[in-house]
Parts: sequence; structure tokens; C-alpha cells
Amino acid sequence: MKGNLIALINAHEKEFSKGQRRIAQYIIEHCDEAAFMTALRLGEEAQVSESTVVRFATELGFEGYPQLQRAVQEHIRSKLTIVERLEVTRARMNEQNLLQNVAKGDIGNIRRTMEEMDETAFFDAVDTLVNARQIYVFGAGSCKALAGFLTHYLKMLLGGRVQIISSSSQNEIFEEMLDIGPQDAIIGISFPRYSSKAATTLHYAQSKGAGVVAITDSPLSPIAPYASSLLLAHSGTTSIVDSLVAPMSIVNALIVAISLRTMDQSRGKLEELEHLWNTYKVYEKMDETENAQ
Repeated sequence: MKGNLIALINAHEKEFSKGQRRIAQYIIEHCDEAAFMTALRLGEEAQVSESTVVRFATELGFEGYPQLQRAVQEHIRSKLTIVERLEVTRARMNEQNLLQNVAKGDIGNIRRTMEEMDETAFFDAVDTLVNARQIYVFGAGSCKALAGFLTHYLKMLLGGRVQIISSSSQNEIFEEMLDIGPQDAIIGISFPRYSSKAATTLHYAQSKGAGVVAITDSPLSPIAPYASSLLLAHSGTTSIVDSLVAPMSIVNALIVAISLRTMDQSRGKLEELEHLWNTYKVYEKMDETENAQ
């Protein structure tokens, strides 16, 4: 998102033509509706031409109207209640082509995330985690799934140095983190609607001097100010479900990068783990003879 959208519009107000001021006023007053309008439809509502809407988008610094539309959608996502999300989902989607539409949205999120990824921040995050004495992982709501997945693999690679913060109350979270310090690191994951616990937890970690890796969707996210390494991922779908495909891709990349950095130290432990799995038949094996028949 191009900064705070409303602030951006207000900053350019003196430069707008009469028609562009009408567009700005409509977006500010009817943000929820404007988020899903075509340029033509928005022009009709603001009583200007489609080309005026496109010029308005470029005046704000966007490449074109689709980029402005995404910014409006991102602006409202953190404000919608779960019921409002359900209503938006019903208005925008039906069963026809549903699978393709959802997949296209996820693919678009991954593409934009990779195009805009700050690789320096990514590898700084890897360094922070590899060198940390203790790593804490936190994700609330739907982000708990990402936090659990990341913790599972980091524990395989780094063992007892990794701890997921599993408490639900802020008081218990502080108790779990009481020993955090400058030699430690925390990974916080938060997407709209943002968790207040995530912001408080990362603020506390920063105040104790720990390295803070934040995975979120915008520099304006409540957890972004506390990050020493900020990893941004698009999750832009305004529907009943959070799209965490692009954040998951970043999590996968972190795991792979850390595995490469720690390969010499972790190889023996992973070989022993594999031996235990085989000895105690932890995993079922495919019957290749039966399949061949």
C-alpha cells in the first residue's frame, strides 16, 4: 500500500482538479464500496470520466487504477468485521469459477510479494535467527498455524533453542518471555485483522533488546515499528478467509535458508531422528509391491 491511503489523498488535495476532488471525496466517504468498483463504475459514482479516475490514480503515485484499487482494499481489510467480510465474500463470489478465482488471488499475492521482497531484510532475518541464543515464535488467530509450522521445522534444525509462545493471555505471554534478552530473537506474524497481543508482545521483546523479525503485510502494520527485520507479504483478499499463501512462502524460505546455514551442525541430529522414526515406525511406508501390481 502506498503509505496511509487517506493521508496520501489529503496530502495531494491541493493538486487535484475539480473532478479528482469528487473522486477523493467518494473514496473517503464510501471506501468499502469503492474498493471493489471498476474505474468506470467509480467514475460514474463520482460523476467523472473513467480517464479522470485513471489520472487520479497516477496523481497519487500509483502505476494505474488496479494499484489504487488494491490500496483501497488493503485500507479497509483491517477495519472489516467477520460478518462484513462474509457479506463481501457473498457479494463478490459465487460457486462458478470459485476455485480458479481464489487460486488466482493467491498466485497474485505470491507474485507481488516476491517482486517487492527486500532481500537484505530477509537475509538479516536469517542471520538474526541463526545467531540467536533462544528463538521465540508468536502468531495469534489464523497466524497460529504459520507459527506452529515454522516452530515444527526450526525445532528439527535448532532443537531446544526454539520456543513457540502458546499462552492466550497477555500476562502469561510475558511470563513465557521473562528471560528474553539481547542475545535472543522473536518472530512475530500478524495480518489483518491485526492482533493487539502481537503488537504488545513484539514491543516487549524490542524493549528487552531482542532481535525482532516481523512477518506482516504493510509498513503501517501495528507490529512493523518493532521489527529489526521487516518481511512484507501480500495477503490481499477481502473475504471470509485470510489468504496466508504468500506469508507461508516466506516461512518456507526462512526454513530452507536456516537449514542451509546450519547444515553441518544439524546433519547428525537429523540422521538420528530419521533412525528413530524408522525404528519405532513413526511413519507408514507405501507398499511399493502392492502398487506395482
